[in-house]
Amino acid sequence: MRHSDFIAGNARRRQRGSISVHLLVLMVPVFFGLMGFAIDLGRLYAARAELKAASEAMALAAASGLIGTDAATDNATLAARRAIETASGYGNRYDFGSLAVGEATGGLNSEVTGPTFFDNVASATGNGEATTGTAGEVSGSLAKHVRVDLTGETPLTFWRFLSLGQEGRVALAARAVAGVSAPVCTACAIEPVAIAPLDAGDTTNYGFITNTRYTFGYTCTGAPVPQPLAGNTAGGRVPYLILNRLNEGAAVFSDDSQQLFRTGAQGLVPNTSEALGCIRIGNTEEVIWATASQLACNANTVQTAVAAYLCGLATRMDNSLVQGCANIAEVDSLTALYAADTDWTDLDDYAAYTGNGRRLLTIPIVEALNPTGTMTVLGFRQFLLEPLQNQTGIAPNDANGRFAALYIGNVAPIRQGRIDGACGVTSGPGKVVLHR
Repeated sequence: MRHSDFIAGNARRRQRGSISVHLLVLMVPVFFGLMGFAIDLGRLYAARAELKAASEAMALAAASGLIGTDAATDNATLAARRAIETASGYGNRYDFGSLAVGEATGGLNSEVTGPTFFDNVASATGNGEATTGTAGEVSGSLAKHVRVDLTGETPLTFWRFLSLGQEGRVALAARAVAGVSAPVCTACAIEPVAIAPLDAGDTTNYGFITNTRYTFGYTCTGAPVPQPLAGNTAGGRVPYLILNRLNEGAAVFSDDSQQLFRTGAQGLVPNTSEALGCIRIGNTEEVIWATASQLACNANTVQTAVAAYLCGLATRMDNSLVQGCANIAEVDSLTALYAADTDWTDLDDYAAYTGNGRRLLTIPIVEALNPTGTMTVLGFRQFLLEPLQNQTGIAPNDANGRFAALYIGNVAPIRQGRIDGACGVTSGPGKVVLHR
């Protein structure tokens, strides 16, 4: 080989080597970019979804506590924080569960803004992405909707080697807004205690007056009509019936009195059948619980079924076994299932209530009480169960099936229900829903 050819060959090899190096330099960022799309982008989407889930959990928890009292927003804030607490190990986290929401973890920061409370949906949802604002913000009994904003930093694996990702982390944000829906047409887990309107022409309150105490008494025939309970005479006596929701196929606590006890203690028991677990506005086929028929007013007693219901109702204020309940099968086991309300106070103003909602009653209003035929449901209204005068609970053995309750209107969301169906009501309790 001639010397000139050798030199030329080396030059070409050096040129090809130089091109390869340049190509390698150019391809490295492309490689990291493509790997970033495969790894980092997927991680960011997953972390964003986890932050969104955490914000929704916080908003829903907070909205469930907006029951129209002065303490509602404070209690709702505590409920929201429990959704992201780390002590139990069950709180919401993000980045595949490795990072705590609202805390600094390994140099990565997460922050929570809110919950912030509003009296209307428009103010809560806002019209932009700003996380702050005072329009419509309220507290206490006026709060109906809540907004929660979360931010959280997520680490990068491959994109951190590129100029745009040199900090090695990306900040993500999520927002959730929850609150009370429009009035429900079907309400579940409520009290099947039917009462008639005091004023049929008043479709807002049916003649009941807010913060007025009423004596509920089981309907009876003849005279003398039982009198209101002491200290609860302002609103007078309101006759009631128990609507039939007997589950003949119940696997546990199947006895009639056991089911009535549970219904009194917690409202309608959940069931896969809507007919057993819910009540619908507009239904014209409601009938009385078969074993809870009315007796003569002068009999000084009520059906055993009514007493069983009141035994369950009593657990909402005092879950110790009270007189008249020992004849219910397995009553000790039943009573142990339920905790009393945290606020037993005798109240004249519902806004001062600080309890956990156990005393709240959502009651169907029917066109007219009919112990021997069918009844039509007009709507739902809410009351606060009150203790007997100078006591901490109610009397399940009351000869007239009486208990006292304070009318509060539609202030608290129900636990479960359906809005669909166009039942035609414009006033009534709603349920907690996500607005955003």
